[in-house]
Amino acid sequence: MLLVIDAGNTNIVFAIFDGDRLVGEWRASSDAKRTADELGVWILNLMERDHLDPKDIDASIIATVVPEVISTLKIFCHKYFKTVPTIIGESNLDIGVKILVEEPDEVGSDRIVNASSAHETYGGPLVVIDFGTATTFDVVDKKGAYFGGIIAPGINLSVDALHLAAAKLPRVAVQKPAHVIGKRTVTAMMSGIYWGYIGLIEGLLRRIKDEYGENMKVIVTGGLAPLFFDELDGVDHLDPKLTLRGLLNIYKRNN
Repeated sequence: MLLVIDAGNTNIVFAIFDGDRLVGEWRASSDAKRTADELGVWILNLMERDHLDPKDIDASIIATVVPEVISTLKIFCHKYFKTVPTIIGESNLDIGVKILVEEPDEVGSDRIVNASSAHETYGGPLVVIDFGTATTFDVVDKKGAYFGGIIAPGINLSVDALHLAAAKLPRVAVQKPAHVIGKRTVTAMMSGIYWGYIGLIEGLLRRIKDEYGENMKVIVTGGLAPLFFDELDGVDHLDPKLTLRGLLNIYKRNN
């Protein structure tokens, strides 16, 4: 079985694949101070609960945009699963994607994994929108090459900034309000956050498609994607497992 780790700025997702079948998935907060032993105790308990044997893990792969956690995750994989993990971006891997931007090394590993996974699943050209710490738009051409993208502030970052910068504004949950026009401060903020991001996403998608000049499929992924998917015009697929499946595919491609 394969252990897949997707380490972002906010959360780390751990998943286990038995062949192509996802048999376990767990999420932890990204904390560079957390040790390999803390992660090990945590995940072994979860695996036991789900009747998974750590001895069945014979390989691991990691994608991370947080360099500080790479060493800890390597130790974690070696100590608790006796594997030497494949690291996206550290090895000369065949990821199945040409990167057609001016500074390819600056493109986050998660964005490349998403591009590879989306093209393998849906073909191209396409746009992947990932609702993470940042809200990213990644453009993949019809041949599967990474064409470029957009990085916008993530939703929770915007919520935190609004709360911290304005003394009288509380921190509110990200959710769809019952009405666009708020009757109280909290509902007005909720509307601005939710419908504001709907407007941001639809506006950027329209401009991406106009500039690219072809019809494009649009895939959304990330933790908050299900909250927005039904209200977004011009979006074709909700795919919460896009990154995990991409890591599985890259591992298989290279082994």
